Amino acid sequence: MALGTTFAPPAFAAPAAQGAAIPLAGAIREEAGGDVKRFYAARGYKPLWIRAGKVGPEAAILLGYLSTAARDDLKSSAYDLEKLEALIARARGGDPQALARAEVALSTAFARYVRDVRSPGKTPMEYADKSLRPKKADADAVLRAAAFPKDFGTYMKNMGWMSEHYVRLRALMGRALADGVPSDAMARLRLNLDRTRILPGPYVHHIVVDASSGQLWYYGSGKRAGTMKVVVGAPETQTPMLAGKLQWAILNPYWNVPDYLAQKSIAPKVLAGRSLASLRMEALSDWGPNPRKLDASEIDWPAVASGDQALRLRELPGGANSMGRVKFLFPNDEGIYLHDTPERALLKKPDRHFSNGCIRLENAAALGLWLLHRSINTKSKTPEQAVALPVEVPVYLTYITAVATDRGLAFRDDVYGRDG
Repeated sequence: MALGTTFAPPAFAAPAAQGAAIPLAGAIREEAGGDVKRFYAARGYKPLWIRAGKVGPEAAILLGYLSTAARDDLKSSAYDLEKLEALIARARGGDPQALARAEVALSTAFARYVRDVRSPGKTPMEYADKSLRPKKADADAVLRAAAFPKDFGTYMKNMGWMSEHYVRLRALMGRALADGVPSDAMARLRLNLDRTRILPGPYVHHIVVDASSGQLWYYGSGKRAGTMKVVVGAPETQTPMLAGKLQWAILNPYWNVPDYLAQKSIAPKVLAGRSLASLRMEALSDWGPNPRKLDASEIDWPAVASGDQALRLRELPGGANSMGRVKFLFPNDEGIYLHDTPERALLKKPDRHFSNGCIRLENAAALGLWLLHRSINTKSKTPEQAVALPVEVPVYLTYITAVATDRGLAFRDDVYGRDG
């Protein structure tokens, strides 16, 4: 090697940058404890609220939620706002220890607030899938969910841990508190707010059906993926408050006729001279998995019409079938599912409470594409083609009557009598 050659030092990171990062991470490690520490440990004690040595704007958003916790039917005093504000103020000097204390305090307050605001209270929801029953979230889970989106600021601004329906009613609650609305209206609004607490945020793939407005929404990846009108249960055959997981799409489905319709609708038509074939229906021996098709001579129609004898009837698949081209199933004891419908006129009505409890879809093809990641169209005419969904998708059937108008708080007609 020639004399006089100079050697460049190895290309290590700049000492100043390393010196800024290591003390803050070490300070967070010392400051955090319990579930909060587990969250930071998994990310190498990287801060969530602090960037470039400063407390980010998301902290102010959190303080805004905490200071208006009355909108959530919570108390701001439970979150020690003055102490939190003081810690943030001390962190403005850039001292790593002060920054770490503010960082951990923000995460602790945020996790507690999310836990409180998502507490279901006494909302009367039936959980067909027990895994959907709300659980008390620990700080680690809350913070991991917040750190997952690419844009933490948008997550905080949009209250991404809550349903858009909750966010809307929370804003309406703030307006109602300011307007001093009557106590009975406030109680009704709180009841509606509690119904929306248990709905997931948009980062969870799920479906919401509101039996008050006759509307359906589906969500995933942090946004609403689509919405459509639906026909829901009539007052005498209500769509229940129910949560389960969609598991199957059934293409070219039969429609199993409820016993009361077999008695009140089908039997009188047959006794008046119509044949089951002209009604595109067939009678079966039982409700088991391998029923026998009944001959017309085996059916005692007067007994069916009087209610003395139950008869299993099903409508054959086809364009006029009451199920349309597809139905989407989730296990539940109520016999509720989502399905296509040929009765398009009902979807144009402002009040869409006409079904026997199931949900008739305005655009089953669009929902099917979202659920299956492929078209529901099939050339095969084989009845009851069962297609497993790639992923089970939670569906929440709820009832939200509270709405915002130019004049403030208003309510839809309580057609099911659940707001009393």
